[in-house]
Amino acid sequence: MLRRRPVLTVIAGVVAVTVLGSGAALFMAYSDAEIAKTDGADYTRPLAIPPLLMPTAEADGTKRFRLEMRTGRTELLPGEKTDTWGINGSHLGPTLRAKRGDKVAVDVTNALPETTTLHWHGMHLPPEMDGGPHQTVQPGKTWSPSWEIDQPASTLWYHPHLDGRTEKHVYRGLAGMWLLDDEESERLTLPQRYGVDDIPLILQDKRMNDDGELQGPPILTGKVLAGGPVGLVGDKIFVNGTYQPMFAATTTKVRMRVLNGSNGRTYHLGFADGRRFDLIGVDNGLLEKPAPRTRLPVSPGERVEIVVDVKPEDSVVLRSFPFDLGTPFPGNRIAGGDDTLDLLRIAAGDRLEPSPAVPARLAGSSLPDPPAGARTRTMHLAGQSYINNKTMNMSRVDEVLTAGTTEIWNVTTDEMPHSLHLHGTAITVMDVDGRPPQPWDSGPKDTVFLRPGGRTRIAVHAPKHASERFPYMFHCHVLFHEDRGMMGQFLAVRPGREEQVSRDLKDAHAHHGSD
Repeated sequence: MLRRRPVLTVIAGVVAVTVLGSGAALFMAYSDAEIAKTDGADYTRPLAIPPLLMPTAEADGTKRFRLEMRTGRTELLPGEKTDTWGINGSHLGPTLRAKRGDKVAVDVTNALPETTTLHWHGMHLPPEMDGGPHQTVQPGKTWSPSWEIDQPASTLWYHPHLDGRTEKHVYRGLAGMWLLDDEESERLTLPQRYGVDDIPLILQDKRMNDDGELQGPPILTGKVLAGGPVGLVGDKIFVNGTYQPMFAATTTKVRMRVLNGSNGRTYHLGFADGRRFDLIGVDNGLLEKPAPRTRLPVSPGERVEIVVDVKPEDSVVLRSFPFDLGTPFPGNRIAGGDDTLDLLRIAAGDRLEPSPAVPARLAGSSLPDPPAGARTRTMHLAGQSYINNKTMNMSRVDEVLTAGTTEIWNVTTDEMPHSLHLHGTAITVMDVDGRPPQPWDSGPKDTVFLRPGGRTRIAVHAPKHASERFPYMFHCHVLFHEDRGMMGQFLAVRPGREEQVSRDLKDAHAHHGSD
């Protein structure tokens, strides 16, 4: 029986209660945790745009990308060099791009001093190509997965995915975007010129020492508790690795592909002047039609695509506003929910290139509803480590799904906020606490924010790639929670094999004494 932990322990996370010492220390941590906004006037550094990585074409048409994970030093703050990790560079990685129907291969070379992995977050592919904790790459070695792109146009990303060490590797800078196109998306009159009117935005928060070196995770600095319900929460925001960035707009519409690449912070997007924008896509594809918004939450691992109107001589700030995470007092502030953060300033000249209107219809729904009598599973995420009273065990498979089918998961939580991610497939949110999903939870997703104490029903579209040897992962994408064990494994097997595989796994677990 899982015992509920005291609220103070939950809030402190990895920092022991004795370190806080007294209620006064906790009060100071609470008081210092809120980060004040600025007016964006000092946001003048040109926004870095991750370069598009060009693949080589092989004889059979395969597009081969080459990635090398390496150490480096990067000027994250002006005039300060910071030890970082990057992919094909010192920090972050290039953007990969492919089209539905493409055969792709990626040579992943590990030039780091530690073992790591590289996971293709949101990609539908065989589990042995997924880059999860079973596909580690040793220092000096190269891993070369290959697969065919077979999913709709979407904004995906890639990052390490070790068992127990993901947080550290992503925080140091190992992350990049992977954009997918298809014929339908290419016909739409959406901004599609990468780096011109179609802009990737990788949001990450960090804490740094006076000498510019990264702090964390976990840390307690002076009076400030830099961790809590979601682990480390940084006080400096970087967009594509740029601090206080400015994007020079040249068109009347700008498409932003926003990735929450932070370890645990949830952003609540909007513009400082309250202007409306169109939400056009979520994690795993475009919406059926645009959804006008002024605010938009994005939890760790989620992506959103928005289109905003820009006028000549505009100067407008993309901001993260306070957001109620639903945690018990004082958890919301310590987890960053009270923060107001300027992210990016858009500056426009006096003449802009006209952009076409956003189409009234974007994409047809390609995800089926669960059939009558669909398999239903229950998942309960508790504390910072547990799914259904269990922590991650690499030798234990937790669920067996039938490849290519759709089933229902009833997901509940306790007092912690979570961000549930499933590998290798798409999911759709059916309802949240019995109510229809909000626009940002509509459409094809692979990661969904779970409010504390809530109940979310999701339709899980099981991967079509069947394997009885290689599992996929499901886990919380708050990386502190993932590394503490809030992760499980599932197999997608051929129809008719579910019961036998489940029995074989149960017998194997009993024989080896696995929980």
